[in-house]
Amino acid sequence: MVFQCQRDSWARQFATKVVSCQAAELRPEGGGEPVRGFQVVLEDTILFPEGGGQPDDRGLIGDVPVLRVTRRGPEAVHFVQKELEPGTSVLLSLDWERRFDHMQQHSGQHLITAIADLMFGFKTTSWELGRQRSVIELDTPSVTAEQIEALERSVNEKIRERVPVTVREVAADDPEVETVRSRGLPDDHTGPVRVINIEGIDSNMCCGTHVSNLSDLQVIKLLGTEKGKKNKTNLIFLAGNRVLKSIEQSHNTEKALTSLLKNGPGEHVEAVKRLQSSVKLLQKNNLNLLRDIAVLIARDFKSKPVQSQLFVLHRKEGDSEFMNIIANEIGTEETLLFLTVGDEKEAGLFLLAGPVEAVENLGPRVAELLGGKGAGKRGRFQGKATKMSRRGEVEALLQEFVSHQRAET
Repeated sequence: MVFQCQRDSWARQFATKVVSCQAAELRPEGGGEPVRGFQVVLEDTILFPEGGGQPDDRGLIGDVPVLRVTRRGPEAVHFVQKELEPGTSVLLSLDWERRFDHMQQHSGQHLITAIADLMFGFKTTSWELGRQRSVIELDTPSVTAEQIEALERSVNEKIRERVPVTVREVAADDPEVETVRSRGLPDDHTGPVRVINIEGIDSNMCCGTHVSNLSDLQVIKLLGTEKGKKNKTNLIFLAGNRVLKSIEQSHNTEKALTSLLKNGPGEHVEAVKRLQSSVKLLQKNNLNLLRDIAVLIARDFKSKPVQSQLFVLHRKEGDSEFMNIIANEIGTEETLLFLTVGDEKEAGLFLLAGPVEAVENLGPRVAELLGGKGAGKRGRFQGKATKMSRRGEVEALLQEFVSHQRAET
């Protein structure tokens, strides 16, 4: 069946009737609990059900939002959260911004696919219309920068030439069907076949909604390629309003960087490189200082006439190396060390060091108290913690252990 949305991709409102309404559930695209509602079938629809790589439309049935449109054989099924009476006349309203975006991306894909084949013999094996960008999978292991540049130049020339795009319906058994580009019909397809013709460039079997002239695409930008699966290449592109939005976003970023870096756009890259070099040098100096601090902390402990059997230290700034330097300097034959770095209440790192038997016994219990995980060997147990606020409980546990050991001796 061919729907009204396929006969007239530009229609934004349409009067029709409710044929059926059945209780159903919808699983959200991002996961989560199913949404309860109703599956509504109409006599005809201007809301496109997903297919041909194109996502479904959104809109209203009267004042009821349509959350999903899917194809079920010859029917388009609209999911809504309000029950609608069969036989009721309703007015459909289309989310035009979403639809026109899909039209631009889909027709843009047809044009890129056709020109890539004509110029370089690259066949399209699949494509995806994404929320931010779209991807065409080409049956070639690589595409050069020169080929991308030539392809982009050619498709935009065709847009400027205002080439007409027409849609025709032909019978499924018409010999013409065998001559047009196609990846085959769905198993449950019924009725005529739609052929999208870009005059003098391409004829392709397709169920999606399309522009009526290549000039409606405005512009196409090829963003580059990524390695695909099985010796294929993914070509990333934007068409129409997405190009304008991308330019706007880039311009806003450029203005923000100009304000932050206090120089012009042409100097941004060099300014960031200088900042990165400065940050690396500061990080190196900071690490050296932390190492020196660790040594001083250990020496201060060892210089005391009477050394405690338990040494506890927390420092916000630090890392595993910082804690291990302290442990190495103090020595763990007789002293039990509990060292932590990071946020005082949330996440951080911990190290328990000391006599081998004591650490083997206490390490897993310390990790459990701190809501973390760890591992250890040869008198050291270290890991990540998520509940640093419980350090006091760990200290109490260790103090009790040390007191018990002292009592036994």
